[in-house]
Amino acid sequence: MIMPELLFFAVCFIVLALCLLFRLIQGPSVVDRAVTADSIDILSDMALILFALYSGRSVFLDIAFITAILGFIGSTIVARYLEGRL
Repeated sequence: MIMPELLFFAVCFIVLALCLLFRLIQGPSVVDRAVTADSIDILSDMALILFALYSGRSVFLDIAFITAILGFIGSTIVARYLEGRL
C-alpha cells in the first residue's frame, strides 16, 4: 500500500515550504525573495498533487494546476519588472 507514503511526503513538502517562509521574509534581495516565492509555489503544488493522489479527489489537481499557472505568470512578471521592461 503506497497511500501513507504519499501523505508523508505531502506533509514534508509543506514543512519545507514553511521553512522557506523565513527566507522569503528575511531575503537579502528582491531576486532571492522571487526565487523563494517560486520555490514555495512548486512545493505547495507538489503537496497538492500528492494529496490528490492520496484522497482520490481531482479537485486538488485542479487547484495545483491553477496555482502552477499563476506562479509561472507571477514569476514572469517579476522577472520582467526586475529587468526594467515592465
